[in-house]
Amino acid sequence: MDARADSKLGFRPLYQQVREEITRHLASGRWQPGTMLPSEQELARELGVSQGTVRKALDAMTAERILVRRQGRGTFVAEYEESRILFQFFRLYPDSGERLFPVSKVLDVRSAAPSEEEREALELEPKAEVWRISRLRYHGSELIMREILSLPVAQFVDLGELEEIPNNVYRLYSQRWGITITRISEKLKAVAAGEADLAELGCAIGAPLLEIRRVAFDLNKRPVEYRRSRCLTDSMHYASDLS
Repeated sequence: MDARADSKLGFRPLYQQVREEITRHLASGRWQPGTMLPSEQELARELGVSQGTVRKALDAMTAERILVRRQGRGTFVAEYEESRILFQFFRLYPDSGERLFPVSKVLDVRSAAPSEEEREALELEPKAEVWRISRLRYHGSELIMREILSLPVAQFVDLGELEEIPNNVYRLYSQRWGITITRISEKLKAVAAGEADLAELGCAIGAPLLEIRRVAFDLNKRPVEYRRSRCLTDSMHYASDLS
């Protein structure tokens, strides 16, 4: 252990505290997605720890896909490339086995007072408002789900000024607001299709659907997105590998 770090970072495991310190800098916008971090030697000097401690912290963040190591170039803040989101955050698989990144059609964007469900999921203050993005999603040409994304207006202040909501919203969050999604929590439930599903998905009322309720968390472990998806399962299934 590097004794110089005791006064600056305390007495908990140093690499964890270094990780937290780097995370704070990422959350503050000091290093934007796609930019290169200072060298391990520079970070060690700034934080008053050994280079080995910094390397261990960076290894942990690389394993979490917050950072990306590029051989011969350095360590970079990860960007939300479509291939990364497909395999890290999207768990619907076609029965045919061919995976395509789902494309989206936005139906509506508006601000509103949150429901109790949204308020609880996003841990909102009493007078807070949310943006609601309603969209359909397709696997190739096949319609597979409808979903509503709820975002705190306080974190996404000017979202209503956007002329278009891109398909890859996690990249949008990162590039426009500096909000990096690092973890999601999902609840799955079998439901029967209702009137809204009939209108938007074209399925029969009472048809079986998979409902996914997702909360996405940023670098500071704050909930920043609540997503409710209703999925057609005629040719799709949900899969998650556990280890």
